[in-house]
Amino acid sequence: MKKLIGKIAVVTGGSRDIGRAISVKLAIEGAKVVVNYFNSEIGAKETVEEIKALGGEAVAIKADVSKLTDIEKLKTQTIVAFGNRIDILVNNAGGLIARKSLQELDESFYDLVLGVNFKSTVFATQAFMPLLNDRGAIINISSQAARDGGGAGSSLYASSKGAVTTFTRAMAKELGSKGIRVNAICPGLIGTKFHDDFTKDAIREKVAGATPLRREGKAKEVADLVAYLATNESSFITGNNIDINGGLAFS
Repeated sequence: MKKLIGKIAVVTGGSRDIGRAISVKLAIEGAKVVVNYFNSEIGAKETVEEIKALGGEAVAIKADVSKLTDIEKLKTQTIVAFGNRIDILVNNAGGLIARKSLQELDESFYDLVLGVNFKSTVFATQAFMPLLNDRGAIINISSQAARDGGGAGSSLYASSKGAVTTFTRAMAKELGSKGIRVNAICPGLIGTKFHDDFTKDAIREKVAGATPLRREGKAKEVADLVAYLATNESSFITGNNIDINGGLAFS
């Protein structure tokens, strides 16, 4: 039985990898999905087509969610597409951008990384909160890097995800009286383009080998957890940052 029939979901960065898996999973469970993208227009269209092929309903909306003006455009176009309420907000947009040591950091790179990972989460939450119904769910995508500082050259990425982790707890307190639940997921090594681009094969093999389950995770496994947190089955869970890393690190 589908568990999100009649629900409306917004997924930032929903065009590929974990974002695409989340968008598709929510649609499979019956939700209508806004697939937000910025650079990956082809990926967003492919995600929407996949959802429609499965009998779901989705739209792709372009917005740079590190910019407040674009977040407002995303909100406006979401209302046009599906009306003036949503039930699920997934703050998934983010990225490492590049690996840089402390001496290589500059202000523009700082603004870029913190903008896409943390600023986007704060202000998308602010913008969409008035549209969330009284049993709405916000799911933020943090990272294992928020716990352990990340790999070499990822200090700003790890720090921005640490901010997402703390913001999640703060929002759970602030929005709980409205019936809105706020949780975050902290993925470890998930087999995606993120690691194809930024992590050497030898490092991936070493990390997977050190994981109790002896493998990388799958984007679908992250999406399954998001879907659970979006349903009423998790109605008394809020303020949590849930690890999904095959046992590599424990809470």
